[in-house]
Amino acid sequence: MMLTWKRIIVALLLFGTAFGYLEAAVVVYLRALHEPARQRFYPGRPPAELFPLLTLEQIHAAGTEQSQTLVIEIGREAATIIMLAAIALAVARNAGEWAAAFVIAFGVWDITFYVFLKVLVGWPASLVTWDILFLLPVPWVGPVLAPVLVSAAMIAAGVWHLRSPVRIGAVHWWGILCGAIVIIVAFAMDYRDIMSGGMPRNFNWWVFGAGLGTGVGSYVSAVRSRQVAGSMVAMAR
Repeated sequence: MMLTWKRIIVALLLFGTAFGYLEAAVVVYLRALHEPARQRFYPGRPPAELFPLLTLEQIHAAGTEQSQTLVIEIGREAATIIMLAAIALAVARNAGEWAAAFVIAFGVWDITFYVFLKVLVGWPASLVTWDILFLLPVPWVGPVLAPVLVSAAMIAAGVWHLRSPVRIGAVHWWGILCGAIVIIVAFAMDYRDIMSGGMPRNFNWWVFGAGLGTGVGSYVSAVRSRQVAGSMVAMAR
């Protein structure tokens, strides 16, 4: 039986929300596990603070358990993306629907992750609190507001696409891809300092905004192109 777009969205919302809670619970456990080592190398550091991160040398010095946890965490991040891609594949009929379903699931997972962390441990303190987003291939860091904005845009575009499929041309795909790359660059610009145990510097909102604007603008342009083409066909009739 063919799934309706509304049913697909409900399923993705439920999955993303449950996955967000699971992610938040895992992070709570990881913080408790790593806190003794962090206090050892950074005594007096508030428990709620994520930075400075432990360097690779400090992780190795803390013992085998800490080193193994880092490897496991990197594997968990990869598994997270695979799981989100898999649920999208389960409900999609073509590549366009798969991409739309994936960004919806990803966006809901990311936003609810922060919501549940706030409920469970009172973190983040605000939308401008710094967070570490991914470790692959280097640490991505930024204020919580930044990934929330990206996730909100992903959810909006994904829902629109499932409701009213849009044929995205090569130019628009390149625009979306370039926007995504620029966003990643904004998150990873300070990775050397972060990996060496430094504190996050000022987030480059200009680079981030350029990436987000390019990606969203490219998708909106694809939607408008489709609407114009549809209007021209209607007038010709």
